Amino acid sequence: MKPLAPLLVTGPLVVAALAAPSAAAHAAASKPPRVPAGTTAAWVVFDRQAGKFVATRNAHRKYRSASVVKILIAIDYLERRKSVPAADAKLLRIMLRSSDDDAASTFWDRGGKGQIIVRTARKLGLSDTTPPPAAKPGFWGYTSLSAYDVVRTYRYLLDRADAKVRDTILGHLRRSTPCGTDGFDQTFGIPDGVPRPWAVKQGWSGFGTTPPVRCDAKAAAAAISLVAQRAAGSGVPDYGRPVLHTTGLAGKGDRFVMAVLTAHPAGSTWSGSVKRITTLTRDLYRSVS
Repeated sequence: MKPLAPLLVTGPLVVAALAAPSAAAHAAASKPPRVPAGTTAAWVVFDRQAGKFVATRNAHRKYRSASVVKILIAIDYLERRKSVPAADAKLLRIMLRSSDDDAASTFWDRGGKGQIIVRTARKLGLSDTTPPPAAKPGFWGYTSLSAYDVVRTYRYLLDRADAKVRDTILGHLRRSTPCGTDGFDQTFGIPDGVPRPWAVKQGWSGFGTTPPVRCDAKAAAAAISLVAQRAAGSGVPDYGRPVLHTTGLAGKGDRFVMAVLTAHPAGSTWSGSVKRITTLTRDLYRSVS
């Protein structure tokens, strides 16, 4: 197994220079994305081919996880069992592919709620990942995490997890559906801004329980949860602000491990937020690829 990189990222990281036709072209390609005013963004990109981080911003800043935590829920469930009943296999499929919230809540309750996060954070070495506030034990989407910890989680799946766990989780994420079961379009960020192949897990929170336009799977596919649980108490990162996250693997052979986490101004629309994170993700990928 390949060792993971040191836990802490301290200081700026330099984007590795790939062969470029000119210094000007390289400078343009490696220019980091511009974050719009009022938006808080964090990202980490690890290049598995180069064996190093190639982009980072606010790597250890904590965000509420929204549905990104479903990866940790799945890891915890699978690693504590020798076999998976057919009914649970179905729940895992819709939770990971279509970000189904009821499926996540089923596993969350069975696994001891916040203890799932305590166990996985300890095992994977996630220094920024903590359970929801004690006053909100049932709100799995209030788990706090960072872009660095998300990338570390994917690297754990790729390099250290048992093959059955890795193949089950990443197999589903490679088949992420255009629409979440709650009707939100989940093709923002990596799916819309990065060329295939990729595997993704998205997260969104704070946009209400009903999408402004219900997702059309055919239209979303051609264009290429948390059911918006609102932050309602202290201890929840980005209280009162909608968050939108795109995370996953990109490039041939899963070359890049990416996490882009964003918090948007209070009252932001879904469409405006989606445009912002997709532009950030597209520009980020272009700067490292």
